[in-house]
Amino acid sequence: MTFEIDPTAPEQIVRRDFLKHLSAAGAAALMSGTPRLLTANEAEPVKQPQATADSCILLWMGGGMAAPDTFDPKRYLPFKKGLKVADMLSTFPAIPTAVDGLEICEGLEGIASVMDRATLIRSAVQPDLGSILHSRHQYHWHTGYVPPQTVAAPHLGAWMARVIGPRNPVMPAFINIGQRLEGVGESEELKAFTTAGFFGSEFGPLNLPYPEEAAKSVRPPQGMTGQRFVNRNKLYRKLIDQSPQRELMSDYHQESMLRSMDKAYRLLSSKERDAFDITLEKEDVRQKYGDSRFGRGCLLARRLVESGARFVEVTTEYVPFLHWDTHADGHTTMDRMHKEIDPPITQLILDLEARGLLDRTLVIIASEFSRDALIEGQPGSNARDQAREKVDEISEMKHFGLHRHFTGGTSVVMFGGGMKRGFVYGKTADERPLMAIENPVSIEDLHATIMTAMGISPKTGFDIEGRPFYVTKDAKGQAVQELFA
Repeated sequence: MTFEIDPTAPEQIVRRDFLKHLSAAGAAALMSGTPRLLTANEAEPVKQPQATADSCILLWMGGGMAAPDTFDPKRYLPFKKGLKVADMLSTFPAIPTAVDGLEICEGLEGIASVMDRATLIRSAVQPDLGSILHSRHQYHWHTGYVPPQTVAAPHLGAWMARVIGPRNPVMPAFINIGQRLEGVGESEELKAFTTAGFFGSEFGPLNLPYPEEAAKSVRPPQGMTGQRFVNRNKLYRKLIDQSPQRELMSDYHQESMLRSMDKAYRLLSSKERDAFDITLEKEDVRQKYGDSRFGRGCLLARRLVESGARFVEVTTEYVPFLHWDTHADGHTTMDRMHKEIDPPITQLILDLEARGLLDRTLVIIASEFSRDALIEGQPGSNARDQAREKVDEISEMKHFGLHRHFTGGTSVVMFGGGMKRGFVYGKTADERPLMAIENPVSIEDLHATIMTAMGISPKTGFDIEGRPFYVTKDAKGQAVQELFA
């Protein structure tokens, strides 16, 4: 399926058409049959690589984290009235890191101190999708497929849950922390990729929008007796089977939903549910992670991985025009975001290392694209300019920052999980346009690298309604072997 966009069309029309296609794919997924694992030429199974990681934590900077103001500093000019927007590349000065010769941006001093445990990719690239809808680019990043597709594409975490399964049979294999899916704008689009797609409900995420309330999600309601809880579970299963929506779901997806309920029931009856209670951590430990929802999410992610979670995503939360979605006041917002992510990411790496978990836990910092002061999309793009303050010279602080979406080159940081330490891969140009000029890494190849680390071949695929569907698009993703230790 192709999805053509008129770059001159109003945004509400683009979003309406996008949602129509997503809804059709979601409905088709519910009616589809059992996904069947493909074999190479239907003659022999795909050979799975030796895993270098057992768990994966994705730290998602939803909204477009500007690489020149985080992990790829360029020429810096401070705020000054009359400064030409065309002269803005980075709005923060560079600082040294624990790796000789490697610099990142001021405000990330904690992360700088642990960069000797990291591989830094500075040449990740995204395609020009014709119009910048954050949800489309986030869908593409999380699933590896440009939406919409004729089937609902599974999230990376769902692939891991389906192909290699849980590390601990009681713990959910796929957990999503920090993202509300209601009332935040573009909610339907966010729901479209935060799923198991055609794999079925049992491989979908346990969504925990508020980490401090995670413990409540794995305990029966107050006053609920054990026998009443058992009876309620039986009644719920009966109601599902008698649902008027039953005829719209295949037997496979009906059974998958019931299996997901069985797994949830086991978790609520297990000792592992204590992993969801961050109040069990000592106060001094909680303080090191900071007093933000993202910080509490990082602490929760560490506890969940310790207890056997396979894939955990923690997000600063994507909400249009908030957080990393800087269409104005870019520098001021970035300063706040630096303060929000620096302590918890630093402490997460140190804690995993102290517990002997970092070597086998792949931690990834990523975003859907970067930002630039002038260019929307990439050079030659017909994407609509979405900056709120369209000026040539800076006269107010709100003009100072990188307010346009840029897909030509961005940064991804990877810790642990078999990756090299203190290693930099790829390069973007020193002057605008800040395109990836050495070793560009596509989303397909980035996913192939992540999956290879987790012991999943990029060629792994399933037959869904007579169509082959692979973990990387058309099975063409190639792991970047230079990144592995």
